[in-house]
This record gives sequence, C-alpha cells and structure tokens, in this order.
Amino acid sequence: MPDYSLIDIPPLLNMMFHPRQAYTLCPGNAFDFLTTVDEGVEIAARFYPKGTDSPTILYFHGNGEVIYDYDGIAPFYHECGLNLVVADYRGYGASGGVPTFTNLCKDAKSILKSVKKEMAERGYADDLWIMGRSLGSISALELAAHEPSQIKGLIIESGFANILNVMKPWADFIAEMSLPQFDRACLELIQKITVPTLLLHGDEDDIVPYSEADAIYENLGSSDKKMVVIEYANHNDIMFRGFELYFQAIVEFCSI
Repeated sequence: MPDYSLIDIPPLLNMMFHPRQAYTLCPGNAFDFLTTVDEGVEIAARFYPKGTDSPTILYFHGNGEVIYDYDGIAPFYHECGLNLVVADYRGYGASGGVPTFTNLCKDAKSILKSVKKEMAERGYADDLWIMGRSLGSISALELAAHEPSQIKGLIIESGFANILNVMKPWADFIAEMSLPQFDRACLELIQKITVPTLLLHGDEDDIVPYSEADAIYENLGSSDKKMVVIEYANHNDIMFRGFELYFQAIVEFCSI
C-alpha cells in the first residue's frame, strides 16, 4: 500500500483537510454509533436504514463534509432500496483526533469491522458495498484492496488514483519531494482490487480531473468494472446534475 507517512506533513495536511465540527440530532429513522480507532479517539457514523433485507452502502464522504450533511441525501438511497451508513474522519463532526492520510486508511478497517458488527447484531443482511467520494476514495480503495472478502463491491465517485495529482497549489513542492515510489504504490494498490467496481465522475470536474478516474479504471485488477461519466457535471454537483443516471447506475450495480 502507499506509504502515506511520506506526505503526512503539516503543509500538505493543512491544505488537504478541512474538518468541520458540526453536529445535528439523529433523525428518528436513523441511529448513530461510535468506533474506537485509538486510545481516547472515536469516529462517529450514522446508519440510515431502509430495511434489514436491503443492500447496505458504507459511504466515506468528501472533504469539508460531515455525516450530518447526508440527513437530506439518505432518502434518495432509500428510494433506491438501499441502506446508507456514512462515516466521518478524525476531527470531523463529533469525531475526535486529528486527520492524516495514514489515519484514513487505518481507521477505515476499524470502521468496516464496526459496521459489520452493527449489521449482524441488528439483523441486517450481510450485503455490504463500499463507496468513497473524493477524499473518501482513499478509504474506499484501501478497503477494496485489503478486505475484499468483507464486501460485495466498490463505488468511487469523483475519486483519484493518487492524492498528489490533485494538490495543484503544491505542485512544485511535491515535485521537489520526488516520490515516484508513492505513485507506483498507489497504482499497485488499485491493481490488487478484484471486486466489482463502479466509477462515477463528472466530465467537467476541475478539482479531481477525469484523468484520475480513468487511471483507476485502467489499473483496476477487476474485470467487472464500469465507468459512468456525468455530462456537464463538476466536482460538487455530480449527484444532482446527473441525478437519474447517477442513482440508476448505483441501483443496477448493487443488484449484481
């Protein structure tokens, strides 16, 4: 896997992470739970259930977002017959700690285990899919590569093959660091992924260019893969710009 400690340095961390410590009361049809990821550090997640027999998506959100932003989005997944679980990162929402790239990977495994435990104890079908949006693609790709037996498949929305490729303001600084081994490790991680994979990307994304989605697609070890490009969509309007196509692709994918 990529050695994220190489880029866990203050200039890059300060630029890439934008934690919000926002909190809302849990909607009546949902429930919150915590995952202990380190001594004294817990990560918050919110489970929006549709039904115990429905497929479940464990969703890692984008930067600057928190789980509570999905209170209004979860009903769209319910209309598609899907349960939705949204997990935060360290320092985001009600979660403790400080976010780093290394922690995103490490914590994802603990969160997956915690979600599987909640599902089993509450009688939910063991039908779990992983989804990562933007920054969340780091966590999602990590789980797909290293925990394939625990999931049905992978969905990446507006994601990237290599985080360094989207750090435009620090391009010169990153070039001076000279990390070809990091780039190779990112591609090797993707090549390890053999679970079914769906990629969603906007063709006008100016934050994470389409070339990053293409790099993921071309390097996936899975032969069961699909790319859906949403026309005229940018990084933060892809779901609403291509609403029907976006959710149709997810429903069809989770019905494999």
